[in-house]
Amino acid sequence: MRLLAKQWRNEDTRIRIPAGRWVVLAALASLALWPSPLRAGPDQADSSPHIAIAARMAGDDNRVRLVLDFERLPDFELRYLHNPYRAVIDLPQTVLAFPEDSLTARGLVTAVRYGNSGKGRARLVFEFAAPARMDLVETTEEISGAIHRLVFDAVAVDDAAFAAEVANSVWTEAGQAAADAQSADPSDGSLKIVIDAGHGGIDGGAEGPAGSSEKNITLAFAEAFKEALEDVDGVDVSMTRTDDRFLSLSARVRKAREEDADLLVSLHADSIAIRSLRGATVYTLSDKASDALAQSLADQENRDEVIGGANLENAPEAVAAILVDLARAETRVFSAGLARQVIDSFEGQVKLINNPLRHAGFRVLQAPDVPSVLVELGYLSNKEDEKLLTDEEWRRNTAQLLAQSVRNYRKTILANRR
Repeated sequence: MRLLAKQWRNEDTRIRIPAGRWVVLAALASLALWPSPLRAGPDQADSSPHIAIAARMAGDDNRVRLVLDFERLPDFELRYLHNPYRAVIDLPQTVLAFPEDSLTARGLVTAVRYGNSGKGRARLVFEFAAPARMDLVETTEEISGAIHRLVFDAVAVDDAAFAAEVANSVWTEAGQAAADAQSADPSDGSLKIVIDAGHGGIDGGAEGPAGSSEKNITLAFAEAFKEALEDVDGVDVSMTRTDDRFLSLSARVRKAREEDADLLVSLHADSIAIRSLRGATVYTLSDKASDALAQSLADQENRDEVIGGANLENAPEAVAAILVDLARAETRVFSAGLARQVIDSFEGQVKLINNPLRHAGFRVLQAPDVPSVLVELGYLSNKEDEKLLTDEEWRRNTAQLLAQSVRNYRKTILANRR
């Protein structure tokens, strides 16, 4: 069972959907291709997917309010299940485009799961600490010209009242099985990790004062990291390259997606003008760099793409914009979570630069549906870092720490899914 990804296929389009949330990237991209309501008939306009643009919850052990904002108001069906106590909201085809942390369990609601429940359907499942009923308290057709809202209150009730709600819930056999499956504990979940050794072939990357080549350092570390990960339960590993060959940045991203990766870890050891700067840094993707150093390194790495005459794959402008703006948002939380685990594992064991958690527009991190981090192991422009980066014992120990961060990340994901 994939822990962070499911597959959805539509003709020649393959999009990976993070589990526990459902933003169908293909549906998002296709919105750019749907006929505009200005030039389509009513039936055509209404056939496009609904979009849930915001969600939030607040409350305590007795009552929790749920607010869902839509681009247009959908029909819904509300049902109940016991063992454990659950309420299920079924929706028509809906893109759940709100941020990952919008529906955080609190008070009476102990867990929230949502996703695709079959062809043309979406589902939200709320698990309760005690018997509860979801009361629809508000239906607003239009707010500020474009927002349509549903408001529910989860209210504690007694066992008899909850049993009556369960008895009145009408299910098909397949529908109840799907709800049970969506509430299941994925204790057998596994992670597929793709390790990317930066540079290679005609692209040697940075070079240290003693002549060390970045492409050789990253490949050696990737091999040590892979070996360390093979001792971690529930982790499957592959590499973008296993020898000295050139790969474009787009090919590295494509490799991760073709492998159905849950994580991409790109390894680098760059050179910068400030020779005294040394230590490890972890980068996540952002349209705006966190600082001048991050921007400089991103520019340097992205320029290296032209060495082999390769460019990122072209896409229609409207579709590309949707993938960048919305798909990244779906993986940002997971990327940041792994980056934080890497920093925590390195702390006190591996020298870090000041503010080691940074972000910039690295192209190798731009897989729309694969959480990705770029780890600068150190700077070859610094003599002390070069010594460490070429030291086998340091490499082995640091690879073990990086593997530990993946182990901790997996535990956190499993714990949050329970």
